[in-house]
Amino acid sequence: MKLGMSSYSLVGALNSGDMSILDVIDWTADHGGEHVELVPMGYTLTDNPDLVKAIVQKAQAKNIVISNYAIGADFLPDTEEAFEQEIERVKKEVDIANQLGAKRMRHDVSFKPSDQASYRQFEKDLPRLVEACQRIADYAKQYDIVTSIENHGFYIQASERIQRIIHEVDRPNFKTTLDTGNFLCVDEDPIAAVKQNIHEASMIHIKDFYYRPSSWYNPGAGWLVTTAGNYIRGAITGHGDIDLREVIKVIKASGYDGYISIEFEGLEPCQKAAQLSMENVRKIWESV
Repeated sequence: MKLGMSSYSLVGALNSGDMSILDVIDWTADHGGEHVELVPMGYTLTDNPDLVKAIVQKAQAKNIVISNYAIGADFLPDTEEAFEQEIERVKKEVDIANQLGAKRMRHDVSFKPSDQASYRQFEKDLPRLVEACQRIADYAKQYDIVTSIENHGFYIQASERIQRIIHEVDRPNFKTTLDTGNFLCVDEDPIAAVKQNIHEASMIHIKDFYYRPSSWYNPGAGWLVTTAGNYIRGAITGHGDIDLREVIKVIKASGYDGYISIEFEGLEPCQKAAQLSMENVRKIWESV
């Protein structure tokens, strides 16, 4: 297991200007991380080649691996022209992943609110999603990059939908970035879902959530409503309601020994929360 940090965990400090992405690399190394996953929020890379070079130099100086480059994408626009434009845009992001030296890249495929994310709609959209993922994976193959989709965004969140896309794409360099917490957004048990998808994972995010059932009152700001009307809120990893000890047992028993990123998205100050999250995951991993 190679434990590190997603830059998304520190997006609050990035957005406020308290940290730069170079500071995130320093911070990760100083707190015992082995790698950093780059999510271009709070900074951009597509229009900043000098920053790409600076990131590579900083990572080398701190002995930090750039494990994954994670970007947004939507392959279900209204027109064929827009679809082709999105394919070309994501290919350019693959080029950036290669410049960073990353051998993994996560891209999204689409987002829909839960009331529009039916299985019937998924089946209708599946051929277009599969085509896009195949074309991006085939392009990334020249760089020996493994592309992936993540279980998030309501539409492509359930473990079976992830598996369906992976199997239909049928490329050896196309897998999933597995997020241990996001399954709760569609009311899927994280332990069962991780068991379902762990063997398809090229990358793992360890995330935790607080959970309140739909019978509870609406907790208000900071809480997300799940597909079934339950309430979840991002937590410091190990402080929430997901049985992370059992989840990590599943990961460990599978033989997975790749990169694991802390992904924190709660209300607490992000630097302290990220630090505690990394410490907690390390302790749990060593104890199970």
